Amino acid sequence: MMKRNLWPISIVGFFALAIAGAVAFVVFCNLHPTDLVAADYYEQEVRYQQEMERVQRTQRLTEPANVTFMSDQHLIRISVPAAHAGAELTGVIHLYRPSNATLDKHLKMATNAKGLQDIDARGLEPGLWKVKVQWRAGGEDYVLDQKVVVPGKVS
Repeated sequence: MMKRNLWPISIVGFFALAIAGAVAFVVFCNLHPTDLVAADYYEQEVRYQQEMERVQRTQRLTEPANVTFMSDQHLIRISVPAAHAGAELTGVIHLYRPSNATLDKHLKMATNAKGLQDIDARGLEPGLWKVKVQWRAGGEDYVLDQKVVVPGKVS
């Protein structure tokens, strides 16, 4: 009786499994898309230097700008210098959800005379949010980028 050589079958089987694994991985990757923080990330990278100048200008403010979560009222409080508040202040607030870009929100800045603006966080999903505040006051542009963690919903 002649002994069979299993090497050719093993080699073909190995390559068949490797190809099947690669195909399965490609299918898996296509079925699980990743969300980008921003759809226009390339254009934002081109404007990086201007953004850094805005950040440095914001850090040099004598009265600091800030984003805080007020847990007792379930609010996100935006604070800019009171000198910037009023009719001359224009800007936008971007609420980014890193884990799900469909939850992102864009709001117009409308601070009170003390430079405060409150955002009701009851409609936001619990978890990490990146809050980016961009405003223009006195002919200068400013930007503040902070993270806020929103706890579970309050009824």
